Amino acid sequence: MIQINRKKIDPSHLIDVACLPGLSGIAETSDEFTLGALTKYHTIETHPAFAGSLRALIEAASVIGGRQVQNIATIGGNIVNASPAADFVPVLLALDAVLDITGPNGSRSVPLQDFIVGPGKTSLLPVEIVTSIRLAKLPARSATAFVKEGRRRAMEISVVCVAACLTLEAGGSRCASVRLAIGAAAPKVFRAKAAEAYLEGQLADQTSFAEAGKLAAEECAPISDVRASADYRRRLVSIMVERALTACFERTGEERR
Repeated sequence: MIQINRKKIDPSHLIDVACLPGLSGIAETSDEFTLGALTKYHTIETHPAFAGSLRALIEAASVIGGRQVQNIATIGGNIVNASPAADFVPVLLALDAVLDITGPNGSRSVPLQDFIVGPGKTSLLPVEIVTSIRLAKLPARSATAFVKEGRRRAMEISVVCVAACLTLEAGGSRCASVRLAIGAAAPKVFRAKAAEAYLEGQLADQTSFAEAGKLAAEECAPISDVRASADYRRRLVSIMVERALTACFERTGEERR
């Protein structure tokens, strides 16, 4: 509707999918969560199963717009809009989310990292809709975090946002697996693969986290706009990656206690 009001698109028809059954709500199995594409952010924010290792889902959902937006906006809409500054997409990307897509020719599943191909562009065909998003449950000694910086504290588009997912080795001192996703610092939300590769097997400490932040800053390709300069965004990426990883490490400590 925003794009229509801004005259960026001019569709001949609109179809309201809000009343279609099976497109909203959260389902859980022994190894994954399935989020209906029409699930609202307030539902994510208040879901008790996300208060542990998947806390980044709550952190992102709680800063998307205000309460009115969170009560009506859907996670499927945030994904399909494909904004480089989308707040929820980095968390889903860090969690290796998979999208279930349905059209007249049947259904298919697409990893989120392959679905968004550019700013405002996805691999969704005109006759298809996203029906659900699937997330695998995390192994033991895992935690997530989401951090966002804007020009004000609420109702603001991200200058930069970062989601991190950290799993520690059995001893609890080294990184076994790391996933870092960054928004508003490239033409689309992206994974900082060099920073992730560097951290695997490294000690989980401030030195390693700071180095990962520097590597992530080198991987980004920000623009200068009314919100921030490209250089400022790079500096933010470095700091915020370190901050998100530190939060993850502290949260794995809460689990061990």
